[in-house]
Amino acid sequence: MNLESIAVNILEPLGFEVLEVQVQNAQRSPIVVVRIDRLDEQPVTTEDLQLCSQTLGLEFDRLDPIKKEYRLEFESPGPKRPLKRARHFERMLGLKAKVRSSLENFTAPIKEVNGDLVTFDHGEEGITLRIGEFQANLAEFPDRHR
Repeated sequence: MNLESIAVNILEPLGFEVLEVQVQNAQRSPIVVVRIDRLDEQPVTTEDLQLCSQTLGLEFDRLDPIKKEYRLEFESPGPKRPLKRARHFERMLGLKAKVRSSLENFTAPIKEVNGDLVTFDHGEEGITLRIGEFQANLAEFPDRHR
């Protein structure tokens, strides 16, 4: 079981979505960074981060998925929020996203979401991509919580 699967299995029942799990500085003193959001779409609080850190930390201690000493850190989505699901794009409609695909890389506003297809206001007619076939992060911070 990989780190992201472990995190999802432990945190989703508590009401949190695991947006990504990254291992930084893996060769020396690893830092496991877990980026979360709330399933109820409310802002992530410091209490949420503390609860997730304690709960997942206990599970990591039990399973020992990293065989050496590491640091566990939690973050709220922040201004570079990963966009992975249709709902992520719907919430950020009209805002710019940084997109990386096999076709090209670009930054453009999210124009429309239709099922698993996302259209970006890029070029003359826009570009439509299927979720899962590209990576995207929010490229501008919303003026209010979404």
